[in-house]
Amino acid sequence: MAGMTAITTEALLAELHKAADVVASQAGKLAEEDVPASSLLPGWTRGHVLAHLAGISNAMARQLEFAARGETVELYDGGQEGRTKAIEMAAGHTLAEHRADLDSALERAMRAFDSLDAGGWQVPISYRGGVVQDGGFALWRELVIHASDLKTGLGPETWSRPFCEHLFDFLAARVPDGQRFVLQPLGLPPVTVGTGNRSTVINGMLTDIAAWLAGREPSLGSLRASAAADGVDLPELLPWPSGVPSTK
Repeated sequence: MAGMTAITTEALLAELHKAADVVASQAGKLAEEDVPASSLLPGWTRGHVLAHLAGISNAMARQLEFAARGETVELYDGGQEGRTKAIEMAAGHTLAEHRADLDSALERAMRAFDSLDAGGWQVPISYRGGVVQDGGFALWRELVIHASDLKTGLGPETWSRPFCEHLFDFLAARVPDGQRFVLQPLGLPPVTVGTGNRSTVINGMLTDIAAWLAGREPSLGSLRASAAADGVDLPELLPWPSGVPSTK
């Protein structure tokens, strides 16, 4: 894809640490009364988001811990049903409990990724039938996107260029069959996703385009869509790619 920049494992590890620090810092801004208040995800409180962030961090750490022994294990204990039950059970915890769970889970995940040597990133895991590096990208997505879902004032406008470009690549799977989107971030090279014949140009700030692809509300209001030089509505997107642990 034109305009895309590859991310090395060293850069990914650094981004994971940054994202974990941001999540911990946003959780630290919350007061007790914020936990049962609504998040930016329909039907989820901030407590649900905090519980999920801890859950996916522990789940991905477990993927790496098993991989280091030459074994694979499902992402969540009990599968998707187990994931849902765990989130619902933990959502109502106190703020202190959420912070303790989240700090422990983030530390466990970062420790697992920090322990990798060069070959360790390519060891198979069960997540999406991929390797450890795929798990790293998944956790990066989860931490960055859900940090914005906490509704603490840290919206998609803060997402980095490498992260947004990664989303362009990963979320190309959301382009419907027969369509092609030409993503035109202001001031940056265009990126084409999808292989269909029907072309739609999406203009706007880089972060707004990434937020839209991720199913979040663009925070800068810059998006414009056009087809055959005429203004059109933003196109519908397919569901989040299968096998991803959460977008909610």
